[in-house]
Amino acid sequence: MFYVAEALLNETGLRFRKHGGVHGAFGDHFIKTGLLDPKFHRWLLDAFDKRIQGDYGVEAAITEEDVEQLISQAGEFLREAQRRLE
Repeated sequence: MFYVAEALLNETGLRFRKHGGVHGAFGDHFIKTGLLDPKFHRWLLDAFDKRIQGDYGVEAAITEEDVEQLISQAGEFLREAQRRLE
C-alpha cells in the first residue's frame, strides 16, 4: 500500500524520502480533501505498523488472519488507485 500511495502522490508531482512524509501527504492530499475514503489512510498506517512490528518486534504476533486482511485491503487499495489514475 505504501508504494501505491507513493505512486498516487507522484502523479500529483509530490515526492518524499521518508515514510512519514508519504503518510502525511497522502492524508492531506487524498483524505482531507475527500478524494478517497479515510479507510485507505487508516489501512496504510495500520499496514506500516504491522510491518514495523514484524521487522523489529521481539515477539511480533501477526496472525494468519492479519495477513489475509492486509492482502484484502491492499487489493482494494490498489484497485481504487488504478481507478483514480485512469
